[in-house]
Amino acid sequence: MAGWGAVDFSSDLLDRVLGTQPDPPATLVAVTAALALLVVAVRPSWRLARNGITIAHEGGHALAAVLVGRRLSGIRLHSDTSGLTLSRGRPSGLGMALTLLAGYLTPSLLGLGGAWLLAEGRITLLLWVSLALLFAVLLMIRNLYGLLSVLVAGAAIFGVTSYTEPEVQAAFAYAFVWFLLVGGVRPVGELQSLRWRGRAPDSDADQLAGITWLPGLLWVGFFGLVNLAALALAVSLLLAPALTDLTG
Repeated sequence: MAGWGAVDFSSDLLDRVLGTQPDPPATLVAVTAALALLVVAVRPSWRLARNGITIAHEGGHALAAVLVGRRLSGIRLHSDTSGLTLSRGRPSGLGMALTLLAGYLTPSLLGLGGAWLLAEGRITLLLWVSLALLFAVLLMIRNLYGLLSVLVAGAAIFGVTSYTEPEVQAAFAYAFVWFLLVGGVRPVGELQSLRWRGRAPDSDADQLAGITWLPGLLWVGFFGLVNLAALALAVSLLLAPALTDLTG
């Protein structure tokens, strides 16, 4: 009997995670987009929330490093919202370039993937995938602040997923995705501002310049174009239909 109960529980959980949920009200989609924009635009809230973007950024470096065959040493997250991902391998070449390229692109690309899941009604799946990705990052954290940051983020998503009503889960999921999309754009501008003042000589863009012979400004522009394109696609998936519903 206990075995059958475990099977039933696993089946119910799988159905819940892979099932679709009803589309939320158009107002919720628009309000969560505005809220994410506000959080990113206002300096005090951005200073705190930027840790989430840093987790995604460093996780992107780590995933790319593993995929291209580099040996990942670990991830460190710092209280000033900076981070560092260490991997071993050739200091140049395509693998190193892809590893460097992944950081600034990952938050926006994750946001675009999340927007696609939301457009398909996969709210629960989005939240559980987010938990799985955070757990993978957690395994590679090598400092206390980073450990606490990832645990807090994971606890927030787990709490919403496990203990709140579907309406709350939908609001959280949409706000989270909009934050990744909008929050993925601002660091690119901050990067160029630091470069302009000579305060980021070892930035991802400048390291890419060193191994590709293409100027760092070109790489900054590439980051910005990709992230803005991801935001535009997400708007077409989520916000444009919602605004049509509201005005129609």
